[in-house]
Amino acid sequence: MRYADSVKDPLAPNVAALDLSDRIGRVAAPLRQQVLEVLRDAILEFQLKPGQRLIERELIEFTGVSRTTIREVLRELAAEGLVKTIPQKGAVVVVPSPEEAAELYEIRGLLEGRMARLFVERASSAQVGALRKAFDAIDQATGRGAGTATILKAKNVFYDVLGKGAGNHSLAEMVAQLHARVSLIRATSLSSADARPRAAADELRDVVEAVEARDAGRAEAAIARHVENAAAAGVAGLAGWQGAPPISR
Repeated sequence: MRYADSVKDPLAPNVAALDLSDRIGRVAAPLRQQVLEVLRDAILEFQLKPGQRLIERELIEFTGVSRTTIREVLRELAAEGLVKTIPQKGAVVVVPSPEEAAELYEIRGLLEGRMARLFVERASSAQVGALRKAFDAIDQATGRGAGTATILKAKNVFYDVLGKGAGNHSLAEMVAQLHARVSLIRATSLSSADARPRAAADELRDVVEAVEARDAGRAEAAIARHVENAAAAGVAGLAGWQGAPPISR
């Protein structure tokens, strides 16, 4: 039985049919890193769903790695805000609250707006070209219907370029940490509606075009608009997971 046949609701009790072993060992990377990426992608693609228990012995069986490796990976996923440990229950995929998501996106909008403005003011022509290239990767991934985890990885590269060009290491680090904390919410946003990945790419295109025009105010406004739309989609998606109506902000 495959995973999709075993999980019928978003709060499935276990991973009893999730076979990940054939996805481990395909690339030349440390085993722990491979397992981390496989489980992270499974969460961001909603193969492992919010609220689902992650039972160690099942993860060991279906990844083919040791208990030590699984525990290390679960700790890293917890640090990224994707997994948490509940007493008497063990590790589960995080279910962020709509209220928490809205608060985090408010912070994200402020930080990213400032980063976009600094990028326009400080980035070299080569860095502007790198931002366009990073956006093209997002556009192509979206166009071919790539999975949520793939699109998020492409967006992380985009933000890495944006952060470096902004010339403020502390700001870039804060944004990266925030993205890690809201990665599941970002995935919920992208998967909340079929049109959202395309709309998100179009919003980032506006950012790039503003940057290329060296219009700091327009770039700041464009990225703030992107974050606002992502927040609306993500919060609505989370409310759906919890069976609650979307909150108003």
